[in-house]
Amino acid sequence: MKPEYRTMIKLNKVTERASKLRELNNEYVFEVVKSINKLTIKAAVEDLFKVKVESVRTMIVPGKTRRMGRNEGKTSTWKKAIVRLKQGESITMFDNL
Repeated sequence: MKPEYRTMIKLNKVTERASKLRELNNEYVFEVVKSINKLTIKAAVEDLFKVKVESVRTMIVPGKTRRMGRNEGKTSTWKKAIVRLKQGESITMFDNL
């Protein structure tokens, strides 16, 4: 049985730093489910986007304290994955962003 990869990769992060990584190093930044590991992320990206992955780096981004007037809350902690594709590969869906 094949795992459901669409639920593991939540969204593509589009920031200035992520755009620079995509242009210079052929790396894409994704927000992923906290419980999956690098091998699962690699398999998910290869299966969903039909590309070859060279390496995967992951990090846990801690939640930040936010204030709205006198009320204080905390954003949730999430996991970031930076996926480097092999030379000549690209995800065409994100090239126009």
